[in-house]
Amino acid sequence: MDFPSSLLDALRRARHVAALTGAGISAESGVPTFRDAQTGLWAQYRPEELATPQAFRRDPALVWNWYEWRRSLVRQAAPNPGHLALAHLEDRVPRVSVITQNVDGLHHRAGSTRIIELHGNIARTVCFDCRRQVESWAGDSRVPPHCPACDGLLRPDVVWFGELLPRAALAAAYEAAQQCDVFFSIGTSGLVEPAASLPFEALRAGAVVVEINPQATPLSDHATYVLRGPSGVVLPALLAAL
Repeated sequence: MDFPSSLLDALRRARHVAALTGAGISAESGVPTFRDAQTGLWAQYRPEELATPQAFRRDPALVWNWYEWRRSLVRQAAPNPGHLALAHLEDRVPRVSVITQNVDGLHHRAGSTRIIELHGNIARTVCFDCRRQVESWAGDSRVPPHCPACDGLLRPDVVWFGELLPRAALAAAYEAAQQCDVFFSIGTSGLVEPAASLPFEALRAGAVVVEINPQATPLSDHATYVLRGPSGVVLPALLAAL
């Protein structure tokens, strides 16, 4: 692929690169999007009916089992060349902040070291009541298992509909957008706030904003550069061009 020399120069000069990633980069690893995952046994449910605190209170076993199934899908996936290229970018740029809307942990497995998870991580488990993170519940065969500290119900450490994004993660994401030299928007629709506002924060702060997406989004007309294609193709080629 050919890239504008001005983009390559900007990346070579960059001291801080921030990248916002969405469902598109994970879909390239075979992780179904939130709604595409509803197949088989779960086809009768809408995700919005399961991913809420109210649904968990109403039927905690149903919600726990749904997330166990989703965890199994994630475990079968592996980081793709897009994830790996972002991790390898750390070899060339002093600071790379990966801001992700995904909960699958693939950026961790790819080797990125500065990851801001806006929506949590499906591999982690917390108590619904005391919010303590729990690593193990050996010997507890209940569904869902109970918190060893307060006996509350355990749940996945993800942000559900009706819940606020983690305050520290959101603050870190805005700080990265406002302080970076180059901002990538990768595989995200640009429709879900507050993440959708991050590339515009970067633009206002004077950063070079690069969209990588096979489809046009609300950001496309505003980005400094638009690179059409899947991130697993575009990002490795861009890294090679550097």
